[in-house]
Amino acid sequence: MRVFVTGASGFIGSAIVDELLTAGHKVLGLARSDAAAAALVAAGADVHRGSLEDLASLRSGAAAAEGVIHTAFIHDFSKFVEICETDRRAIEALGAALAGTDCPLIVTSGTGVAHTPDRLTTEQDAPNSAIPRVASEQAASAAEAQGVRVSVMRLPQVHDPVKQGLITYLIAVAREKGVSAYVGDGLNRWPAVHRLDAARLYRLALEKGAAGARYHAVAEEGVPLREIAEVIGERLNLPVVSKSPEQAADHFGWLAMFAGHDIPASGQRTQEQLGWRPTGPGLISDLQRLSTSDF
Repeated sequence: MRVFVTGASGFIGSAIVDELLTAGHKVLGLARSDAAAAALVAAGADVHRGSLEDLASLRSGAAAAEGVIHTAFIHDFSKFVEICETDRRAIEALGAALAGTDCPLIVTSGTGVAHTPDRLTTEQDAPNSAIPRVASEQAASAAEAQGVRVSVMRLPQVHDPVKQGLITYLIAVAREKGVSAYVGDGLNRWPAVHRLDAARLYRLALEKGAAGARYHAVAEEGVPLREIAEVIGERLNLPVVSKSPEQAADHFGWLAMFAGHDIPASGQRTQEQLGWRPTGPGLISDLQRLSTSDF
């Protein structure tokens, strides 16, 4: 299958490109820079120049493929609402190009978009309309209504020994503030998955996924933020402290909107439906493997 991948040179997208190529698929990767294009060529993929804001480039890329995996996202969380709306428009463009075909479209979202208090969030939970990232899933639903064979991949914190999703920003805050912090008792949990396990799941969803399905790329249902903060403190040789909810905004900045939330999630249904079995190292293990220079 010839697959158009957005975010193809990024942290998750580059692993998906390798996974697809290894499995015998052909890849057309979206690249907005010469460096991204060079990385795709080196990996063995074809290059399609464009960007998330260039909707014509998205439509033409999708039209040239037999399937689309959309992972690109602008990671400027200080403008979270704005970037979520950019993602909505991108998905609308991809869906418009695939309407009337049987080509699969996999849209990326986050497990936190369907956060359900006091229990694990599951694939069957609908997205919360009050959360900005709902824009991605709303756009997916609109594409499905137009006959597009679309499914949603909800990601937790995706990690390897170099990056760890939002935890990468926690590390930066710890460096800046001189302490590694958590909110309250720090027992709130974040789900996680290794980068290569996530890439394999995208391929399985492309090959075997059902239209209208939601998938959770969850290997660990919830890692306590206090445990994460303790490892960061140990690796950076910094004190580990608790911040009250009132102190969180001043300490964490934009990250405060996530830092105190308990958002565990399950991926059991996804594993059963797609035969996915995550095998990569856990989040804490990857954090412990980082050298201080990586921090």
